Amino acid sequence: MADSASATFHDMSQSTQQDWEAIMSHLTPFSRNGGRRVLDHLKLLNGDFGGFAIDRLQHCLQTATRAHQDGRSEDYVVMALLHDIGDTLGAYNHPDIAAAIIKPFVSEELRWITEHHGIFQGYNFFHHLGLDRNMRDKFRGHEYYEATADFIEKYDCPAFDPNYDTAPLEFFEPMVMKLFEFPQNSIYKKEKVAEAA
Repeated sequence: MADSASATFHDMSQSTQQDWEAIMSHLTPFSRNGGRRVLDHLKLLNGDFGGFAIDRLQHCLQTATRAHQDGRSEDYVVMALLHDIGDTLGAYNHPDIAAAIIKPFVSEELRWITEHHGIFQGYNFFHHLGLDRNMRDKFRGHEYYEATADFIEKYDCPAFDPNYDTAPLEFFEPMVMKLFEFPQNSIYKKEKVAEAA
């Protein structure tokens, strides 16, 4: 049942300013707590080994730990942590899901790395599956090609080591909460209007 601070329309074309003020009073605090929901979803990877030497959560944590220890920015570390978060929902397109989740909160470069990391990682195993390991070559010359290859080589590819000193999820939680509090870009974010001189 709707509370007193709820919209009254039954057809969005009939919504009013007052309706949207009521909706936004709920949406703003809900949106700013998005990091908590992302972390909860990431935890679904715990115990999911999928045939690997470590589970998918440990792989994400290890990828992020490697990036953090290499001095990468917090945004980069969170991207590394979440790059495989789509595994539970998208067995055939997990990079797309992860990229969509982080898109409003990170640079275009980090979004691009996330979206394309599967193809770039494929260089290391596609040939074992009868696929073209050089599929990434179609992006050669793209401004983020080298950055994506670097992410794979330094952080994603070696992050399957059960003996690696991996930081726990709690270490990364403040970074995730901070990143997801405010979007950098979104269709729902007002553009800043340049002030007249």
